[in-house]
Amino acid sequence: MAGPAQENAKSLTGVWQGLYSYPGKGEPVSFVATLIEAGSMVCGTTHETCATTDASRQTLYAMLQGTRGGSSVNFTKSYDGSAGWTHHVDYEGRLNPDATEIEGVWQISGLLAGRFMMIRSTGTEIAVTRKVSEKV
Repeated sequence: MAGPAQENAKSLTGVWQGLYSYPGKGEPVSFVATLIEAGSMVCGTTHETCATTDASRQTLYAMLQGTRGGSSVNFTKSYDGSAGWTHHVDYEGRLNPDATEIEGVWQISGLLAGRFMMIRSTGTEIAVTRKVSEKV
């Protein structure tokens, strides 16, 4: 089992492919998240195709802000108003030992909750880190 030093050795910085599901509903919703980790802070953005029928096929954008402590990852996703979505979603997840998957639960202020999973491919972390470093 990985210890805290090993779990913190790999940054969350990178591009992640994700899925979240609604309780009792059909297909999960896919999203793309770009994360940047600095110390224990995690921030980033997401985009996804709207899953509701009234705003079908519109792209939703959101900002992420949260923390990481060892294998625990927590963040809040705040929608920017795309397709009328302005609410916040809280995510609580666990990072796997090789830092390529985050799995957990999401919740909208006690109203609705479900599961999510995020996966990144190897090499993405290096490319994003290089781009960020080049801009500094």
